Amino acid sequence: MDLGLRGKCAVVTGANRGIGLAVAEVLAAEGTDLALVARDPETLAAAVESVGRHGTKVIAVPADTTDDAAVAAMAERVSTEFGAADILVNCAAPASSGVRTPLDDLRDEDLRTEIETKVLGYLRCARALAPGMRERGWGRIVNVSGLNARIAASTFGSIRNVAVAAMTKNLADELGPQGITATVVHPGYTVTERTPEKFAEIAAMRGISVAELEKSLAAGVSIGRLVTAAEVADVVAFLASPRSVAINGDAIAVGGGVPGQIYY
Repeated sequence: MDLGLRGKCAVVTGANRGIGLAVAEVLAAEGTDLALVARDPETLAAAVESVGRHGTKVIAVPADTTDDAAVAAMAERVSTEFGAADILVNCAAPASSGVRTPLDDLRDEDLRTEIETKVLGYLRCARALAPGMRERGWGRIVNVSGLNARIAASTFGSIRNVAVAAMTKNLADELGPQGITATVVHPGYTVTERTPEKFAEIAAMRGISVAELEKSLAAGVSIGRLVTAAEVADVVAFLASPRSVAINGDAIAVGGGVPGQIYY
């Protein structure tokens, strides 16, 4: 299937690693020009080199999405390089540990950081890039959230991910008549280049071995294994394409399925 992405311009935040980098790779392979956004210039440069092998135009735009001025400068750079962005994939947020923090240990400042980074960071980028999409009469916004929006495991993880889903629906209703759709994807535990380090950390927090952790996580997935970042990226690429127009404001789970639960 030709997704119709050739010649489009996409901005991917959190593009220096994990799901963000995987999304950039798939979009470039489909012929999309890209602006890769992340805070760390060094890892971002490596990402540009990797993604650039597909032959499309790929630039690095170091920016901190928690900073209004940095996001505005990012949007200006995109405008200068590409005219405007057709696609925004928001992925600049740390992964949740999936471990519940006791009520007495929940700190206000930690929630503020989560909201500032994931919710307001996503909103800033959408606000900065939507005007260009309006001018072209077409656009796609895909927000990467997480299954903590549906599963009570991490209090702050659930709060931020539900907020992203709510924001996405509001963007979809406002921007849909102007040719711009907004969707949210909910990954579960996803295999990335950082999985070994992350799983060792989580296993230590739970007091179990990494092997025990992997077995327990796989048991909670309908396909019997964890989904990879590349597999999540395939879904995001479809949602970022013209072929996804029938989906707007909806949440798409991309964790391989949760046994026993029905969503309708």
